[in-house]
Order: sequence, then structure tokens, then C-alpha cells
Amino acid sequence: MNEYSFARRLVGTQAGRGGVAKRGFGIRTPSVQAIQRGVVVNSNSRDVVPLFDPAAVAERVAAGFWPNRTIYTYLREAARRAPAKCAIVDGAVRLNYAELLDLTERAARGLYRLGVRPGDVVSIQLPNWYQFPVLEYALARLGAVCNPLPVIYRAHELRFMLALVRPKVFVVPQTFRGHDHVAMARGLEVPGLAALVVVGGSGGSGTLSFDDLLSDGDTEIALPDPDDVDANAPSEIVFTSGTTGEPKGVVHTHNTNFCPLLSLISQQGLGADEVVLMASTFGHQTGFLYGGQLPILLGGTLVLLDRWDAGRALQLMNAERVTWMMGATPFLQDLLDTVRTTGRPPGTLRVFLCSGAPIPHPLLVEAKQTTRCSVVCGWGMTEVGLVTLGELDDDLERIAGTDGHPLRGMSVKVADDAGNPLIGHEGELLCRGPSLFGGYFRRASTTAESFTADGWFRTGDRAVQGADGYIRITGRSKDIIVRGGENIPVVEIEDVLHRHPKIARAAIVAMPDPRLQERACAFIVPRPGAVLTFDEMCGFLTEQQVARQYHPERLEIAEELPTTPSGKIQKFQLRRQIAEKIERELQSGRTLGRFTTDAIAG
Repeated sequence: MNEYSFARRLVGTQAGRGGVAKRGFGIRTPSVQAIQRGVVVNSNSRDVVPLFDPAAVAERVAAGFWPNRTIYTYLREAARRAPAKCAIVDGAVRLNYAELLDLTERAARGLYRLGVRPGDVVSIQLPNWYQFPVLEYALARLGAVCNPLPVIYRAHELRFMLALVRPKVFVVPQTFRGHDHVAMARGLEVPGLAALVVVGGSGGSGTLSFDDLLSDGDTEIALPDPDDVDANAPSEIVFTSGTTGEPKGVVHTHNTNFCPLLSLISQQGLGADEVVLMASTFGHQTGFLYGGQLPILLGGTLVLLDRWDAGRALQLMNAERVTWMMGATPFLQDLLDTVRTTGRPPGTLRVFLCSGAPIPHPLLVEAKQTTRCSVVCGWGMTEVGLVTLGELDDDLERIAGTDGHPLRGMSVKVADDAGNPLIGHEGELLCRGPSLFGGYFRRASTTAESFTADGWFRTGDRAVQGADGYIRITGRSKDIIVRGGENIPVVEIEDVLHRHPKIARAAIVAMPDPRLQERACAFIVPRPGAVLTFDEMCGFLTEQQVARQYHPERLEIAEELPTTPSGKIQKFQLRRQIAEKIERELQSGRTLGRFTTDAIAG
């Protein structure tokens, strides 16, 4: 497969009227909105074209949004500048920059021997082990495309994803947390797969071990010049985390991925002294970007954790003098619980970037008192990376009440149903700017539907924007609860519930109702040893002066809530669970859950 084969596969064709082939990426004809977001839309040609219009590329490079480099060139530069500096800490394994670059070169030669060429896809399903970033950088070295996959995914998810991207090579662990990944991979029958590479074992017949991949055979093999790799060609296909249903393959380039990272570095004043702890999976964009790429851009140090354990994380923070961490709100909560138990705060942590869920105000107060680090909120998506970010010196009210302001180069708009901008009122959240993805892999119509007529990307989120530019995410558009014609302010009620001393996590979703169409159901994970009743929950909401009409009308106690690999609650699963439970209750003749008297009378 030559260097252009991926672009041909990426855009695809769809049979149009009269047999005219339509380009599978973007909109049918060149248009103002397409130029605004930089997507080439020559719909009548199957010629190979770049993902982004050359004029848009030149403009974004000149403005400093796109460096026009690859992650490999950043690694090479860091290794030349400080070869003996520690680059990665993975348990007992410590790699300096010279060693990391050497492993990357050897992995690139091994992948090249397997037939991986510019534009080919390699799928990687590994825990947060050092082998993942080595492979990521090796693929960038070759101009190939990395397809990161969360290690928790099983055959059902993988079969769909691998059939879509058709990787040349698939990399898995021998086993992880008791699961035999090699046996699972053998049963997937991936079309066009040239090799199954196994990390942490031999894998058996028909596989190649990671050690063999790194073998020094054919050291004279001539690899492509890494400086010839196009930073505007596809470099990653990462799947959306599935908060609303079927995952979509998001296509990024080196430039679109670097854009939010460079803005983050500038805004927070990050430098080569940073030590980054990453516990979010490399199979998701949080781990891939802020673990796999941010430390390399800085010339800093990456500390890996292959599964979230707050006690282990705290030990690593103090042992490795971690200065920066990004994770979902539950990570922060677990960390503070551990600090409270051990009495040992992370002494060097300066920044905890929290995303994926609102931060309860009491949690912020405790974080400030016990860790003395800056907790900042940010909002982003797989398709656009980090879009909004709070300031390090924001006060607690702003941190708890907003999700930051747009990063440099990005624009956001909260709009009504007609597309008119709103200030101070909830609406659809739209965004655009240089960190926007190239499109959904082999999903032409979905890509087109994701943009408004004037070029704004539809995020699927609801938000309120203040006059100061800060936004507050109020929920997913599909998570809105309309009870008898009135919208329930879901995020606000969840925030209140998180203040209850017995509640660890709360999620409110719609449940079907024959009269009002929808009612609110609260799924609650109690704190260890706590018992919460429906009446206690409603009584607390009343004490907090929440209108009765906004009270959840059913309480479901859960040991845990379904989440994406990045920690976002999958509310579509909760909606399905409660709908199925209500259906079973109706069929059995049982009464439906607990309802507040005043609310049901509404």
C-alpha cells in the first residue's frame, strides 16, 4: 500500500445519482462553510487530495496554531537537546530520551518490515505501558496512522472498529487484568491484517512478540525520511467514547492534535520541568494527547499508571515529583479521599486539569485546602481536543460554575434553534477553529450533518455562555429531560446532589412516562457505608431550595455508573436500564418506583 492509499480509503466513494462518485468526506461541492473549516470537498474527483485546503493550512501555520511538524520530530529534537533526561517512567522501567528515540527507530524498522507504509493504519490496544508511546512515535516516523483502542474493549466493540479501519497490524497485550487479549484477537478475523503483535508474551503461533518487532535484523533498511511526513495528512483515527451510542472514527492530523496542546502550554506556562502523571487510557484522546504527546512537546517527563488506583497515584506523585495531571472528576475525588486517609498530600502537584464531569464545589474547597494545587476546568471532545479552559487563578465560584473560556484560536457559540447567539441563556453549543478534526472515517453523511450551514461544528452539548466568554456545560442535547413541556436543569440538580454527604456520584436521566412523556430518575452511588433513601434525597433538595418540579421522581442505587474510558457517564445506558426496568414492572403488574406527591400532581 503506497503513501496515498489511506487517503483513497479515507474519502471513499458513494454511488450518487447517475453513477457520479461523491467524495466520502465532507459536503458535495466546495463551499464557504467548507473553506472555513478547512476541509477539501472536491466531490466529483477520486484524485488524492489533502484533508485540508492549502490556503487554510498556510493561514493556520502563519498564525502559529499549527507547527507543521510530527510528534516524532519533537521527540528527535528533545533527544538531541537532553539525551540523558528521563522521558518515561513505567513501573521499574525508566527510559531517557536517547533510549526512547532508539526504541522508536527500532519499532519503526520492525513495522516497516511488516509492510507498514505511509498511510497504513495500525491499531493499538494496550494499557498505559511504555510500548504504546513507542509505537505511536514509530508510526509518526513512518507517516502511518495510529488507531488507539481502549484496553477495556472486547470483541463486540473491536469487531466493529477494526472492520471499519482495516489495520495492517494489530497490537495487543498477552493478558491484562485476567483477560486473554491474544485469544480474543485471534477470533476477530480482521480483514487484511498482516500481523498480530503481542506485548508481554510470545503470543504463540502466527503472532509476533514486541521484542521480535524490535529485533536488530535488517538494520540497514532504508526508512522514509521523517521530515517528508505531511503534518496535515491523517495521523490518527480515534473512536468517540460512546456517550450517545455507536462510536465514530475521528480523523486527526498532527497539526489538529498539536493545536490545543500548544495553546494549553502557552496559557498555563508549562515547560521542560513538568512531570506529567497519566492514568487515563492511551486508547482515548485524553491519554493519547496529554500523556503521549504533551510531555514530548515540553521535553518533560511522563509517569504512567496502567489502571487507576488513587493510592498508587499518590505514591507516584510524591516519588516522581509530579507537577501536572489531567483526569476526570472521579479521579480528583478519589485522590482527595486518599489524601484524607493517609494525611500525605501530593507535595509538588501544581495543576490538576479536570474534565468530563462538573466539579462539586465542596470538592474544590477540599482540593484547595489539602493539595494547594490549582484545579482548573476544561471542556473538549474527541473531535476538537480541548476547546475551553479556565485560568489558574480563577476563584472557586468560577471553577465550580464554569468550564472555562475558549482557547486561543477557537471560537464557541451558544445558539438557539434558529442559530442566533445567546448570552446568559441555555442553547446548543457550537464551535470552530484550527483544532477541528478532518471528518468521521467512512461516514460522509455524518460528517456533513455535524456542521451548520455557516461552518460551525455541532458539539451535541448544551451550554450557557456568559458575557465574559466563559461557558457552562448544562448537558448533552440527548440528555435533556422535558417533563410535561418543561426542561429540567439536569446539571444544576446533579451539582446539588453532589453536596450531600452520603452521595459519591449522581446522574439524572429521563425515564418514560405515559402522561408527561418523561420524568427524572436519579442514579446514585453512595459513599462507602452510607445508605440513602428517596425521602432523604428529596428532603435535601428541598433544604437546598430546589423547586419540587425539578426533584427526581425515582431513585436508583448503584454500585457504579457506566462510564467511557475517560470517565464520562454514559447516560444512554442509564436511560436504557431504567426504561427496561419500568417495562418489566409494568408487565409484572408492580407499581412504578417512588414519586414525590407534589411532582406527580404537576
